[in-house]
Amino acid sequence: MTTNPYTAFLPLPYRSQVEPEHTWWQWRDNKIHIARARRPKARARVLVIHGMGAHSGALWPHAATLVDRGFEVLAVDLPLFGLTVCDPTEVLYSDWIALLIDLIEEEHDGRPLILFGASVGGLLAAHVASKSTHVAHVVATCLMNPADPLARRKMTRFGSLAILTKPLLKLAPGRKMVRIRSFARISKMSRSPGLSKLCASDELGGGVKVPLRFLSSYLHFKHDMPTVPVTLVHPG
Repeated sequence: MTTNPYTAFLPLPYRSQVEPEHTWWQWRDNKIHIARARRPKARARVLVIHGMGAHSGALWPHAATLVDRGFEVLAVDLPLFGLTVCDPTEVLYSDWIALLIDLIEEEHDGRPLILFGASVGGLLAAHVASKSTHVAHVVATCLMNPADPLARRKMTRFGSLAILTKPLLKLAPGRKMVRIRSFARISKMSRSPGLSKLCASDELGGGVKVPLRFLSSYLHFKHDMPTVPVTLVHPG
């Protein structure tokens, strides 16, 4: 039986018993953790992409349901989160994009690849799909654009003061580390108070410290949309 604490928040019919295989990929100076369920006979593959304050383990209960439905699945821990090993002070948002493009190229085997992006990972997946020729479809829980002042007000803890986050981050010491939960509204991650509390306290997710320069690079990034289909979904 699975011991993943996030599984308890799924309805009973969707609680899969598929456990991840933990694998590692050397990318630049980073040791990238990738959770997998290999299914060589599957007709398509899904790459699961988390957002801020999450990681592959947090999304694995959802990923496992895709395995039960016949997909091969891999879920990556992007630098700063999960079990991936990196120098956190050096990570920028553009590194996430470069990593995903390289990972897609590395993993390409001719089968259709679907990118499933959760939260911030939704727009990230869409942008990556615009830069890779190996993506067949994007599924996103949301497409929240940090360039939009209203989106910044909703995604950060600063409310109406969120309009100041971009210029203030430019002035702040770039390598100063802050917990992501002190910046993002992790407590509003879900309509379930228990799940939001778990996300905020998770030392691989909402409890992680990130450099201000990473947050600045994210808020200042201009995303592109792909030409492949994008399906917008949201979990209950």
